[in-house]
Amino acid sequence: MPEQLWFTKLLNQLFAGPITALLHALHIQPQYPQAPITNAVAMEVLVVGLLLLFFLVVRSRLSVESPGGIQHIFESFQGFIEGESQSIIGHGSEQFTPILAVLFLFILIGNLFGVVPGLESPTASPVVPLGLALFTFAYYQLQGLRHHGVKYLKQFLGPVWWLSPLMIPLEIISHLARLLSLTIRLYANMFAGDLVTLVFLSLIPIFIPVIFLGLHIFVALLQAYIFVLLAMVYLAGALAEEH
Repeated sequence: MPEQLWFTKLLNQLFAGPITALLHALHIQPQYPQAPITNAVAMEVLVVGLLLLFFLVVRSRLSVESPGGIQHIFESFQGFIEGESQSIIGHGSEQFTPILAVLFLFILIGNLFGVVPGLESPTASPVVPLGLALFTFAYYQLQGLRHHGVKYLKQFLGPVWWLSPLMIPLEIISHLARLLSLTIRLYANMFAGDLVTLVFLSLIPIFIPVIFLGLHIFVALLQAYIFVLLAMVYLAGALAEEH
């Protein structure tokens, strides 16, 4: 059995029985029935829990007359996401601000877990970046279909009908490459960041690893921004009026 983080062990102690029974009902055989929850899944649950707590705190302190520091920070963050999406997607981009903001926060908090003792970045496990990439892929495709209807599929046919046999596989490969790019970029950077931080913390005096912790935090922020920025670019392409 792989080593479990303290939070993973807690979740398995509480929910291993029901989750294993559910998996068996779905004809899925867990590798470790006594511990079906992996570290990556446990860290995702923790990220979601922290986000819900954060949103509840912000909501409880909302004030028009005397906004507090947390409200100012959140409003600035929302304004930043809204401004970026407006510059890339254009008119109507404000409808995507909530989902893009939550996506950014989920990735950022997950990335930062790598610098917290007793935790690890869920994004350093390939299944989590793949899940985020699949969600982003499905979301922008659905938004394109919703905006253009069936005409959205014409982008896969190419500019002229006689090029369709060539363009259809090329377009499909192009879109699947986005999925691969989102997954590998986030996974590789966070896996390497976690590994480098762990190595230097275990081998070198404390004042030197602090530099790498700062670098890890910067990379965590940068990768969250790049992921959401690419999501905006893909949304802009799906909503473009050329379809």
